[in-house]
Amino acid sequence: MTSKVSKSTQQLIRYPLDYNPIIEYHNKIESGEIVVSRKVARVYQELVRKITDQECKYYYSPKKANHVIEFVENYCKHSKSPWAGKPVKLELWQKALIAATFGMLDKEIHKRMIRELILIIGRKNGKSLLGSALALYLLVADGEGGSEVVAVATKREQAKKVWGESVKMIKKSPSLLKRLQIRVGEVRFDRTESDYKPLASDSNSLDGLNVHGSLMDEIHAWNDKNLYDVIVDSMSTRQQPLNIIMTTAGKVRESIYDIKYAECESIINGYDDGNYVDDGVLPIIYELDNEKEVHDRNCWFKANPMLGIAKSFDFIETAYYKAVKNPVNMPNFLCKDFNMRQNGTSAWLSYADANNEATFDIEELKPKYCIGGFDLSRTTDLTSACIGFMLPDNDTIYYMHMYWMLASKLEERIEEDKVPYDIWVDKGYLRLCDGDIIDHRDIVNWYLEIQKKYNCYLYLVGYDSYSAPYLVGDMEDNFGKQTLVPVPQYAKVLSIPMEELGAKLKSKKVNYGNNPITKWCLMNTTVKTDTNGNIQPQKGINQKKRIDGLAAMLDSYVVLLNNRQDYYGAIGKYK
Repeated sequence: MTSKVSKSTQQLIRYPLDYNPIIEYHNKIESGEIVVSRKVARVYQELVRKITDQECKYYYSPKKANHVIEFVENYCKHSKSPWAGKPVKLELWQKALIAATFGMLDKEIHKRMIRELILIIGRKNGKSLLGSALALYLLVADGEGGSEVVAVATKREQAKKVWGESVKMIKKSPSLLKRLQIRVGEVRFDRTESDYKPLASDSNSLDGLNVHGSLMDEIHAWNDKNLYDVIVDSMSTRQQPLNIIMTTAGKVRESIYDIKYAECESIINGYDDGNYVDDGVLPIIYELDNEKEVHDRNCWFKANPMLGIAKSFDFIETAYYKAVKNPVNMPNFLCKDFNMRQNGTSAWLSYADANNEATFDIEELKPKYCIGGFDLSRTTDLTSACIGFMLPDNDTIYYMHMYWMLASKLEERIEEDKVPYDIWVDKGYLRLCDGDIIDHRDIVNWYLEIQKKYNCYLYLVGYDSYSAPYLVGDMEDNFGKQTLVPVPQYAKVLSIPMEELGAKLKSKKVNYGNNPITKWCLMNTTVKTDTNGNIQPQKGINQKKRIDGLAAMLDSYVVLLNNRQDYYGAIGKYK
């Protein structure tokens, strides 16, 4: 944030009612004038779609958005050099973020669309100042009687540090200091009986909360999500509560940061595939799109929108040269300045990489032999089976999947996983099973169905070595013992096949018939890298993100890769 308001300026800043920083920011991103990450670009594209779509259930209120922007610029002051005591002047990206958070309203109830703002941004980009200003707005100007605003961290010292930034802002602003009472561990706004406090998991005041606004700082360092749950649950009686998360990336894996990051990815992917929809969360992730971009200075802005303003170009350039000269510094540099997560799982494919809308008709292609793969479950996960086949005259690998789920779990899974399992059942991608556990004989019957219906015979079948022995026995009885090939689920076994399969998916050399469940599984898949650089698939901490379709496909591909020449000979390829 810079101060562009002269000392002689006495009039309050006012924005016209036709001012829309969301559209202005989007247009500059589209034109290339402003460089952002793919995720940020996609979020603002979706916001503009909502604003311009007359059928959308939400609308944009310039009055609501301008009220917050004007509050920040008129009443909030910098507390630190070089602008200490000067009015805050918001940059366009900050105005757009505020407008999207506070200006998008529900047409029926005229309340905010956004209940949670997630801002992931490189360090030294002014997030503390912005968060402090928004917390004060929620305390003073949001029209909420008895507002409870909290600055949240796992330790009280850290919570007081975040809260303290707001206190410093109040002390620098005569207008706020006149209206607010600063006490030990509390800021009071007596006019509406509202208060703003620091809060931590080691506090004695977690019971009886009725939070209206929450500012969660640096959740990358949080080891569990209990504190997050307590705060969010306490907002249930408020009409339009707002939880604000502002953080950089970090190295604590498989906890709240990874959960929220994965949720953001699902929401953004859902703009395209509709598999995960949550309009109440605004996911703003400033990051590099890949680690190679760290060597392109133009890409540095993707994670640092304040670069050259609040964040010195020299600072980041010096850190870059240190990291290049001494690679041991590179992981921390990538993590803190560019939000590239380190020391844990990471997404295997982007939506663009996983998405392939090509389809095929197996009856027209008439494959002679296929290679199967299956991934088992008992109650919670999906059970998945697939066949993969190639043709003599092209290099595409075609995959056909089938999925199974317990009928008794359908409604529960729809509610918890937030994906349209019922629609997938209607369209024939998913079959329901009666009883308390999935009957794995359904897999045998599906392979027999493929063989009978399409005259396509199983050449080999890959499966997890720990699969149910009675299923393996049934498969051997029906298709021959030599057909079943165990695939150990170790990184050293899966790494090269997974890398090759990923490359083929990216180049669209894998046609999975645009199966929406398979696509969802591909996008859910994360990779974990061992000390030798080998990778293997994982679903990560979010157990609701199924990867069973990828697991079945990978088992099939491992067998294909290890028996490529024999399979090519069987189908007459390259003869």
